[in-house]
Amino acid sequence: MLTFAQIDLDYQEPHKDILELADVQMPPGMSVNSDGTKAVLLSRSPYQSISDLAEDELRLAGLRINPKTNISSRTRFYENIKLFNPKKQKEMPIKGLPDSLKIANISWSPEQNFIAFTHTTFEGNQLWLIDYKKRQARQLTDAVVNANLGTTFTWLPDESGMLVKMLPKDRPKLIDTSNKVPTGPTVSVNEAGVEAQNRTYQDLLKNKDDEFNFEVLATASIHHVDLKGNATEWKPAGMYRGISFSPDGEYVMISEIEKPFSYLVTYGRFPTNYTVYTKAGELSYTLAEIPLIEEMPKGFMSTREGRRNISWRSDEASTLVWVEALDGGDANEEADFRDEAFQLRSPFTGEKQALLKTKLRFSNITWGDQQTAVVYEYWWNDRTVKTSIFNPSNPGEEAVVFNERNYQNQYEDPGSFVTHRNEFNKSVLQKINGKLLLMGDGYSPEGKFPFIDEYSLASKETNRVFQVPESDYLESFVSMIDAEKGELLVRRESSNDYPNYYMRNFYKDELKQVSDFQNPFKAIQDVHKEVITYKRDDGLELSATLYLPVGYDLDKKEKMPMIMWAYPREYKDKQSASQVTSSSKEFTYPYYGSPIYWVNRGYVVLDDAAFPIIGEEEDEPNDTFKKQLVANAKAAIDAVEEMGYIDRNKVAVGGHSYGAFMTANLLSHSDLFAAGIARSGAYNRTLTPFGFQSEERNYWEAPEVYNTMSPFMNAHKMKTPLLLIHGEEDNNSGTYPMQSERYFNALKGLGAPARLVMLPKESHGYAARESIMHMLWEQDQWLEKYVKNRVVKDN
Repeated sequence: MLTFAQIDLDYQEPHKDILELADVQMPPGMSVNSDGTKAVLLSRSPYQSISDLAEDELRLAGLRINPKTNISSRTRFYENIKLFNPKKQKEMPIKGLPDSLKIANISWSPEQNFIAFTHTTFEGNQLWLIDYKKRQARQLTDAVVNANLGTTFTWLPDESGMLVKMLPKDRPKLIDTSNKVPTGPTVSVNEAGVEAQNRTYQDLLKNKDDEFNFEVLATASIHHVDLKGNATEWKPAGMYRGISFSPDGEYVMISEIEKPFSYLVTYGRFPTNYTVYTKAGELSYTLAEIPLIEEMPKGFMSTREGRRNISWRSDEASTLVWVEALDGGDANEEADFRDEAFQLRSPFTGEKQALLKTKLRFSNITWGDQQTAVVYEYWWNDRTVKTSIFNPSNPGEEAVVFNERNYQNQYEDPGSFVTHRNEFNKSVLQKINGKLLLMGDGYSPEGKFPFIDEYSLASKETNRVFQVPESDYLESFVSMIDAEKGELLVRRESSNDYPNYYMRNFYKDELKQVSDFQNPFKAIQDVHKEVITYKRDDGLELSATLYLPVGYDLDKKEKMPMIMWAYPREYKDKQSASQVTSSSKEFTYPYYGSPIYWVNRGYVVLDDAAFPIIGEEEDEPNDTFKKQLVANAKAAIDAVEEMGYIDRNKVAVGGHSYGAFMTANLLSHSDLFAAGIARSGAYNRTLTPFGFQSEERNYWEAPEVYNTMSPFMNAHKMKTPLLLIHGEEDNNSGTYPMQSERYFNALKGLGAPARLVMLPKESHGYAARESIMHMLWEQDQWLEKYVKNRVVKDN
């Protein structure tokens, strides 16, 4: 028999039964304004083309930029936009739009009378404006908008125009590094012996040429552009990240990157200054000068020192708010309080005022008024999230704890406080007769039933106002439209009904349909679907969504092949790990990486199978990763076999990213599967030595964990056919393309049956139609050969 190391293969398309599901035109997305009176419909192709991905791309400091168009090279553009009247359920075309639309950076104006967006041409990005009332679009700028970094444009609060980042007039030419002769080595040093335990970032700067190109692409001048397109320079060229108006529009906060750059971390940790200007562009206050951050204390809950979480207070005209660490930013230090929040009112000449201290790490604040605000804090190590209500006018008054729980415990989630737009068009807590409202998902052992609660600030008691009743539909709350009238925008779906928007009045118990999007996946609309629950050998309750093949005869109950798809998740308690948040009422939506396509090819599909990895109290989840992984898989297969649907000798397992890592481990440490599919995974954990996924310990602290969990270290145990797929340009931390290449080499060297498919130009998630169709073809061929048509030899 002849064998070949490589196969010269053009892009293939999958079987017609998969193609009819994978190559559909999806309904548009909808964006509704705050009062539910206006909406836009946005359409785009489900895929890009390989020619799109083949355009010029520079990878610098964590960014991927098209240097010709000055926007992210991985942007998914919208190709059509229409106005929509939610009350009349009427689409309205827009006059004056350009041909061959490539829309990004869509933004409603503060009063929601206009919609601004960028349109990308071959020359670059233009700024466009839609007048909603006139249904008219017009171009405001030439192709000079710089969308490479941070905020591209921001509306003036009075809706009179925008501050827009534009290409500088005297912009230097980029250095072509493709064939440049080096003049010397690149040298990195750590002579001071300072620990810098960073994750394995990709797309980092590598040399002085990269530094130069990054600075050129990040640099923009800020212009004031009015609604007629008149542009005047507001701020000269700089490496601006964020542009944020104070609620009253009198001040603008700018964040600006400075040198020196780093070859170890991405641009988000480069030196950054936060400066406040008047609306006329005059310097008012320097808020923070943050140095380069290459070193931080170890641990997910550690942070940098100095001012951080910088923002405007949304319930006041022009008040700055920030947080400072009280523990030196070191989560390993004992501390009564971790953070303290401060504020400073304009004109920023006084002393900062303390607002409150948090015992856990500060997350954010939802502002209300002078007496009421909500602070959120969290601690990752024990998965705790804490919500408290405090009086911003009296720092000495103790905050009232509203809720403290394990954030992975979905059944006890109290929901989110309802906000509304204030006089500054900013979102603040809505207080009605001394009460706050909350909207929650309503997960429970019986299913998902979203709710509205009211919380009395006086009695500190919560009362249920409304809960979605049991029906054939799954309902999700989208946004509160008018809390006083009880008007709420919701989304309803079923396994066969595509998600559509409705206006619900929870006081009158009325429901009115807003959109009418049709199901594009008719071929599988009648497929049998159910959420099953079963137990692991240690008694832990697990769940998964089970699909039977199209046309499956429940009376005959023929045993079919099965593909199981999963993604492991770490937990600190068994109660949270066993909760069910999936529903058989969810619309059956086969996205590009889904296994659901195979119900149209005669397979049982077990999707989103629960793979909890639990480490309670002092134990870490990964200490028993392998044992729990295999136990999860065995429990799932046992459960479906007991139902009589499958031949357990013909079961495949698959996953993407950490799910690929899971797949390789399952095939190495069990004989449960006929084959596996692993996409864009990491297989050698020594190549991610300073932590991965939810593992905080570094390799030298827990070498046995890293080695035991690495499929590469256990490649000699692999005997099951494994299909490896990886994007050649993967940008995800840790999942270098090399991970699949080296793992395949190990498997091949040890005689394991494996196939490696490297997708040109693709990143961690795949985008081009050619790539995705070929991926589906590869997976189908693999499953047909090694699963459906597997011949089991008698012992």
